Amino acid sequence: MMADVTSLTALWWAVIFSGLYHGINPGMGWPLAVSAALMERKHRALAGALAMLAFGHFLAMIAILLPFSLMLFLVEWEVEIRIAAGLLVIGMGLYLLINRRHPKYLARVHPARLALWSFLAAMAHGAGLMLVPIFLGICEISAGDTSHSAAQALMTGNIGSAFAVAMVHTLSMTFAGGAIATVIYFWLGLRFLSRTWFNLDIVWALSLIAVGCFGIYFASFGH
Repeated sequence: MMADVTSLTALWWAVIFSGLYHGINPGMGWPLAVSAALMERKHRALAGALAMLAFGHFLAMIAILLPFSLMLFLVEWEVEIRIAAGLLVIGMGLYLLINRRHPKYLARVHPARLALWSFLAAMAHGAGLMLVPIFLGICEISAGDTSHSAAQALMTGNIGSAFAVAMVHTLSMTFAGGAIATVIYFWLGLRFLSRTWFNLDIVWALSLIAVGCFGIYFASFGH
């Protein structure tokens, strides 16, 4: 089942917009980048902190997406796996709606270890799971040819797609989070941040549910 151009374009835009949304969410760490730069009093510290956050986030995306790209039985069970992935994401969204407390272990990670913190935060918030239904939709899976050579070629292509999705998503996240962090650092300061702090937990959970429904719909009725 080959993805048509319109559906494929929509899915890649979903990857980009999910990255922008993750970047805007302070739970993905941009306030830590601002704090690090202000404490070190060096402009380059902001870029370094954002790079570490991006690296950790990228690793979290790959940790979630790569196993799906290695599943050779995706060829035969494509629709079922995409629906199951959508249900998993919906379940994560419902869990976050019910359990509003942040994982305590994130507070035990030293802020200087930004890459590790970013990796754990992305995993805890289900950021990678949000990409799974989109990634499975992007993978061009043909149920008509299930030979060993075709499956191997498909798996190789899916691995490349996993890295591409993770990279595009992470770049979008870093752009959005970096833009906010830059404005806060150079012009507004942490005092403004403390007065205008906003919580996106409910929006995040609802977004997971929406993406899960989106993935199930495309798996059942889309490409």
